[in-house]
Amino acid sequence: MTDSVLGQVVASKRVIVCVGSGGVGKTTVSAALALKGAQLGRKALVLTIDPARRLAASLGLSELGNAETRISTDMLRAAGLEPKGELFAMMLDLKRTWDDLIIKRAPADRREAILGSRFYQQLSSALAGSQEYIAMEKLVDLRLNRDYDLLVLDTPPTAHALDFLDAPNRVLDFIGNERVRSLLSPALKAGHLGLKVLNLTGGYFVRTLSRLTGFALLQELADFLGTLAPMYDVFKERAVKVKQVLGSQETAFVLVTSPHPLTVDESAFFHTLLLQDAMPVAAVVANRVNQAQVKAEELAAEQLVALAGKLEGAPTEFSEPAVERLRNAVAETESLARADERQLARLASLCAPTPLVRVPRFDE
Repeated sequence: MTDSVLGQVVASKRVIVCVGSGGVGKTTVSAALALKGAQLGRKALVLTIDPARRLAASLGLSELGNAETRISTDMLRAAGLEPKGELFAMMLDLKRTWDDLIIKRAPADRREAILGSRFYQQLSSALAGSQEYIAMEKLVDLRLNRDYDLLVLDTPPTAHALDFLDAPNRVLDFIGNERVRSLLSPALKAGHLGLKVLNLTGGYFVRTLSRLTGFALLQELADFLGTLAPMYDVFKERAVKVKQVLGSQETAFVLVTSPHPLTVDESAFFHTLLLQDAMPVAAVVANRVNQAQVKAEELAAEQLVALAGKLEGAPTEFSEPAVERLRNAVAETESLARADERQLARLASLCAPTPLVRVPRFDE
């Protein structure tokens, strides 16, 4: 990693959070940052919840699990690297991580009821923000209770920036929704009989919801909220701790993007939200940037043939149409590079003064 901006971030921070749209290369950037930390002598862990297992592929592994896995020094040396520190990686199992949180934090007499509830299954798997929340919860747990010098979080792809920033609030709203709790409070206080009386004596919300969902399901919701109620303060406390760690001077956000116009717009918006939320944004990384090595109009036919001759499997002789096709390909690459540069100039302006780091497109 030759860029001084990212090099300084890796050398000085305890937590790096890589954020951005899906498909821009966050996982690869996250792995590279953690690897650089290990090369600098730090004990580094890169953490992902990517179900496509791109992190394992980036590190040359067949698979990763919910446990922290050390990347062998021999494997790194085989790739021409000489790390002074240690590199670990893990892929979060969302359901298991949620279960571990409940087992650790829930009152002993309520754990089984919570874990067995269908509403808990919704919370731990499908609720908007649940992935982001549990990833941040695990990050904070590792930061406070383990001895890693550097933690790099590869955040899940988000359709909208607010999915990430609002994750703790969405989970808290599900657990402690005041409106639902007030409407169901007689049942929560009186138990099964209270809910039956409420349903029979005029609770419009309850009667309507009961018709739509069935009385048994509504009773189950009341039971679940009652069981989970004592944990609201625990989740609230943890959400505050997450906010403190993310806003710490030892934490840095790296916003990963690409030169695509729509991605630039979304990244600029995300950058604004991060700053408004007082999150420490250290750099914007523009990944897979097209670069023109030469200009088509400056190449003579002989130079094009010489250039093509360097390609693997290229023929020894080229016809005039083949040379022209090569010239068009070089011109197309040059055009793509100019388009990328225009978008990056716009991105740099929108995100100023945050440093913009360019990562060129590499052949697969």
